[in-house]
Amino acid sequence: MSTHCTPHTRYADILAYVTKDGSVIRELMHPQQHGGRAQSLAEATVPPGTRTLLHRHALTEELYHVTAGRGLMTLGEHRFEVGPGDTVLITPGTAHCIETLGDIPLTLLCCCSPAYAHADTELLDAMP
Repeated sequence: MSTHCTPHTRYADILAYVTKDGSVIRELMHPQQHGGRAQSLAEATVPPGTRTLLHRHALTEELYHVTAGRGLMTLGEHRFEVGPGDTVLITPGTAHCIETLGDIPLTLLCCCSPAYAHADTELLDAMP
């Protein structure tokens, strides 16, 4: 492990950024910064009245775990509501997006294996 990598992070020290699908995320753990090898963990926030862009990943398997708010998940041909405590498996190649329902932001943990990469994100929607 290089000297700039650390296996421990503090939420307050992590800057948020916008991913290719339009969600605002904080990379809680990512191999490029923290020395892991096979996965990443991020917190995503989707503001009320918005959704992520429909997209898919050729290589990455994802888990979405909802921690706050309510959402409408599109997973391939399926659409269903999700809320706190719900977890969704997104297999490689599956088109997906999530929309916030209600007046509070939708917050979820996203675990990706292999780790999240913009290059592995294929947008299926046009940018707004």
